[in-house]
Amino acid sequence: MDLQKIREAAERVAQSEALEVVDVEWKVGKQRFLRVYIDKPGGVSHNDCEAVSKQLSVILDVEDLVPGPRYTLEISSPGLDRKLLKLADYERFIGRLARISLDAPVENSKFFEGRLAGYADGVVHIEVKGRRVALPYAAIRKAQLVVEF
Repeated sequence: MDLQKIREAAERVAQSEALEVVDVEWKVGKQRFLRVYIDKPGGVSHNDCEAVSKQLSVILDVEDLVPGPRYTLEISSPGLDRKLLKLADYERFIGRLARISLDAPVENSKFFEGRLAGYADGVVHIEVKGRRVALPYAAIRKAQLVVEF
């Protein structure tokens, strides 16, 4: 199975619906799951997910992009605690609270939680306890928004 071809098919469908593909995940356990996360300014609706699901499932079947036994196709929004996967996410969500884990320590730490302050020249900036910390984008292992109430 070629996850890149599945992503390309999902992006074709999403673009036709004025949506963005945020992520594509393939999970195999007791069941096989293909999850596609979509988004648009203002958030996605149930109708958006349904439209992408209907169109994408036809393409996946016709192009035989998911061979083998049955699987479940799930179309979802990335959620309030969405992963930060693209460089543009660090600009788009400036001011939002985020958790960032690194492969290599910066200032003796591999974990930071603070407000996103942008991205420039390979560096993600985050405000932590009133000071700005520069994190090399290449060292980020995992990053996601934090839900605030």
